[in-house]
Amino acid sequence: MSKTTFVTKEQIEEIVKDFPTPFYLYDEEGIRKNAEKVKKAFSWNKGYREYFAVKATPNPFILKLLKEYGCGTDCSSKTELMMSEACGFEGHEVMFSSNDTPPEEFVMAAKMGAIINLDDITHIDTVDEVLEGHFPETMCCRYNPGGVFELGNGIMDNPGDAKYGMTHDQIIEAYKILMEKGVKHFGVHAFLASNTVTNDYYPTLAKQLFELAVELHDKTGADIRFINLSGGVGIAYTPDKEQNDILKIGEGVHKVYDEVFGGREDMKDIAIFTEMGRFMLAPYGVVVTKAIHEKHIYKEYIGVDACAVNLMRPAMYGAYHHITVAGKENAPCDHVYDVTGSLCENSDKFAIDRKLPKIDMGDYLIIHDAGAHGYSMGYNYNGKLRCAELLFTTDKKAKLIRRAETPADYFATFDFCGLTDKMNAEDLK
Repeated sequence: MSKTTFVTKEQIEEIVKDFPTPFYLYDEEGIRKNAEKVKKAFSWNKGYREYFAVKATPNPFILKLLKEYGCGTDCSSKTELMMSEACGFEGHEVMFSSNDTPPEEFVMAAKMGAIINLDDITHIDTVDEVLEGHFPETMCCRYNPGGVFELGNGIMDNPGDAKYGMTHDQIIEAYKILMEKGVKHFGVHAFLASNTVTNDYYPTLAKQLFELAVELHDKTGADIRFINLSGGVGIAYTPDKEQNDILKIGEGVHKVYDEVFGGREDMKDIAIFTEMGRFMLAPYGVVVTKAIHEKHIYKEYIGVDACAVNLMRPAMYGAYHHITVAGKENAPCDHVYDVTGSLCENSDKFAIDRKLPKIDMGDYLIIHDAGAHGYSMGYNYNGKLRCAELLFTTDKKAKLIRRAETPADYFATFDFCGLTDKMNAEDLK
């Protein structure tokens, strides 16, 4: 089975005239259509907002594009807060969800007016100290029910082994303490399973959180203003799986919302928030790389000019990313290859024993579903440099939205010791 691509071989050949491989390429049209569909799926909830997880694709061009569809940002660090502010996100358009948080980052989030989502009950004392008792009027707490989260279709994760969130008793106590300290409005947040490919995950999670919200309200009197379903809605990385249907997911959450809150006049206007970094972007970004070596030993290897520093998920997790050989979409997959990068690590492989068409040197390979948790997880091992990010615009042109790193970037943090003074200026470009 195969996946379709949003860019053709001919278009790639035009792009590489200005931008050498490897590079990330994002599909503007696909991103826009998906953002519109997500907005439609939850349009029944007047307070709905998607808080795009900046960690998934931290690029200001992408953030500004999503802002056009009413998205906010979900941040977990100082620099993500800084980027959000620079892109024009203000106040409650920003959700600050971090863990093991440096105290000064709470200060920055508070100054921005962002919603602070506390990961642990002990963070209340930290916030109290660094904000000198001036708590924001609205705050959120992250819930961890413990145990194992399981759906009947094989989806399973282990919240009890996760470092995130508060226990049931802790979150009730946290609300009581925060109310005593002057917090007036609250949200509830939880993340129970990662990359689920099922329309049942969000409705199942929503029911747990809606019932928890009722309990919190009844036991503490807290004014619950929103439920944050966080992320976890995944994509089908392999072509044999059916993609999630966000419209059905939205309908499922709506049904549960009416079941739990329908008879509660005091809780009828609770807003629904989501943080779907992967679902929002992953299918709409690819890595384009070129075949530059072939090796015939105990296996057949194709070496490409990208490596794990460009996309580390296969090397780190053994994650599957579909590969299309540009221009050979209809050719028989009658060759078996390991597709490798050049790092001094045997795990630096984009595919292992993958059936593909015959690959010739100079062929362009399109590595699918890299639009989220792809570029952002890059690094500089072996002195490798991060590649460019390009936006494939709605008029089918490539727009540079992040230039490739240069050796000068790599050595910049050593400037204080005069290292670059000993290097050829041309080599640093």
